[in-house]
Amino acid sequence: MERPTGVTILGVLLFIGAGLLALAALMMLLGGAMMSSMSARPHFGMMAGIGAAILGVVCLGIAALYVVLGVGLWMLQNWARVLTIVFAILGAIVSVMGLFGHMQLHPVLFFWRVIVVVIDVWIVVYLLKPHVRLAFGAGGS
Repeated sequence: MERPTGVTILGVLLFIGAGLLALAALMMLLGGAMMSSMSARPHFGMMAGIGAAILGVVCLGIAALYVVLGVGLWMLQNWARVLTIVFAILGAIVSVMGLFGHMQLHPVLFFWRVIVVVIDVWIVVYLLKPHVRLAFGAGGS
């Protein structure tokens, strides 16, 4: 069976996200190195450099996960569909929890989180549709 268009779009978006995260990680690693060497207070510079390095490594790990998920979706692997559903549900939960903290603080952040929740819910609903499940070999019911 051929890959559904929505799955192709999700795979491409995962690859783009992985590239952007890898770029962000590189910037964090380079910025941390610059902060640690240019700081007037060596201890603060060292802590900033270590913090940036940790964030950079975390971003690289998430980028690698995005690549693995993107390849899995591209190759119609059911485990990738299931993991994408799980991560979309987790993302929606985190965004809904964040809605309560941003209601009175900043309306732009509030509406951004609403958009993220809608997209995550759409991803879950789409990946659970019978024709998509069938494309992954998970059965149509």
